[in-house]
Amino acid sequence: MPMAAEDIEAMIVAAIPDAAVEITDLAGDGDHYAARVTSAAFRGMPRVKQHQAVYAALGGRMGGVLHALQLTTVAPE
Repeated sequence: MPMAAEDIEAMIVAAIPDAAVEITDLAGDGDHYAARVTSAAFRGMPRVKQHQAVYAALGGRMGGVLHALQLTTVAPE
């Protein structure tokens, strides 16, 4: 079952409250998304840790309900 972009955004914001999340459906199938997540919580954090924080927010749905997520994480300037 595909996962709605709104659900992805809601889960990320629930775990990272100050996150600004932009979701793009790459294939129109609800399984392949790109996400840009901006959060002050990422400041000083290595990129791999930033991505791990986002994946943790998705609660194990990666590779199951959510097939692919092209992830970009940034700290605001």
